[in-house]
Amino acid sequence: MKNLKKTLVFILGLIVTLGMLGACSSKKEEMKSSDGKTVIEKLSIGFVPSREPSEIVTATEPLKELLKAQLAKSGYDVKNIDITVGTSFEAVGEGLNAGTLDVGFIPAGTYVLYRNGAEVLLTATRKGLSIDDASAKAWNDNKPTKKADTQATSYRSLLIAGPSEKGQAIAKKVNAGETLTWDDVKDLKWSVMNPTSPAGYIYPTLWLNKTFGKTIKDLGNNAVISDSYGSAFARLASGQVDVLATYADARTDQEKKWNESYSREMSIWEETNVIGVTDAIYNDTVSVSKKSKTVTPEFKTALANALMEIAKTEEGKKVIAVYSHEGYQLAKDADYDNEAKAQDIVKNLK
Repeated sequence: MKNLKKTLVFILGLIVTLGMLGACSSKKEEMKSSDGKTVIEKLSIGFVPSREPSEIVTATEPLKELLKAQLAKSGYDVKNIDITVGTSFEAVGEGLNAGTLDVGFIPAGTYVLYRNGAEVLLTATRKGLSIDDASAKAWNDNKPTKKADTQATSYRSLLIAGPSEKGQAIAKKVNAGETLTWDDVKDLKWSVMNPTSPAGYIYPTLWLNKTFGKTIKDLGNNAVISDSYGSAFARLASGQVDVLATYADARTDQEKKWNESYSREMSIWEETNVIGVTDAIYNDTVSVSKKSKTVTPEFKTALANALMEIAKTEEGKKVIAVYSHEGYQLAKDADYDNEAKAQDIVKNLK
């Protein structure tokens, strides 16, 4: 009887196993359409609420058909694309982390927070500049900075000295090719932005730490927080501060105001010089969920190619303009290591 029971159990187990294999086989067959394309019933895409959610939903509606058409060229038949706007940046990150979202359009900071559950696929591009160099002197030797036709996946923060006596003195040292010391900068008056600003605070802090082993906090009362880049440049022009921290093309934006609003007689390019250049600050990402069953290695390649191609079309450019994106380039996780360091600094500041 014992042997009979064992035999029956074995047979029943075999039947169940074969049934499961048959079901899997059927499921695989159902995943192919009549023309041989791989069928995806639903692709879930999340956007962060950096603008009004209704505005994002309206602007990205054409993306559904554009993406379906491009993915079809790579052998995917996507039946439905669901686009949602998260209630917060973190909500989209959580969706990728949990696998409830397949794709997320998220900033670098959000990606770093959720990189355990998300994988960066693309970096958004913006217009590049006529110079992108780690040397402060190189920026001064190649003034003025202009917009370029090339696309860039990152931008830098610059530490710019103004027309004050101390500002001119430190600029002279940089342009002579001399290496700055902590004593050179600690007694300067600095204009910085809010501690959450990448170009106006976080990355300049990284620069100070990397160059001197210090942070903006070590400047004490010599660091003044400005409420906008406009007010920062007004302070620089008046000599209230000797140095300011800002994004790389800020002087291009402030060029007219330097004379018309801040009452300087000489041009901004003649009266200002770069004394420090931060590491690259990477742009927004298109990231995918590591837990999504839809996002296979093959699909990641197809999705990346599809979005890069869409960004080249006039209709596609209108869609991605909602986030001020101009195109996309392939990205890798290591691109965002500096952003991770920046996040650590923010945590320590809190």
